[in-house]
Amino acid sequence: MEVCKHEEEHRAAALRARENMPAAGDIERVAASFKAISEPCRLKILFALRHGELCVLHIVEAVGGTQSAVSHQLRLLKANGIVKSRRDGQNILYSLADEHVVAVLELACAHLKCKI
Repeated sequence: MEVCKHEEEHRAAALRARENMPAAGDIERVAASFKAISEPCRLKILFALRHGELCVLHIVEAVGGTQSAVSHQLRLLKANGIVKSRRDGQNILYSLADEHVVAVLELACAHLKCKI
């Protein structure tokens, strides 16, 4: 069995990591959110909504696809708390749920530009 040369330091780091680990339910919710935004069509919808609210017809115009497909993806995003909607007369307008969604999108784009 191999012995770690930094046993005490690594054990303390592991303990800190365990103590600061989010609750299991929170981990599940984060995983569900990442799963919801990981599909390319849904991600395109989020990028379209990054600049303000849109109705389904204009989301379709921005991202392509069919109204039916976009509506389905919006339902999934809304169910996961990533987008919200409001009624304006006959229209339903969609927007990002909060500034944290924008931050995740911006961080993902910044990450793509990082050099490893």
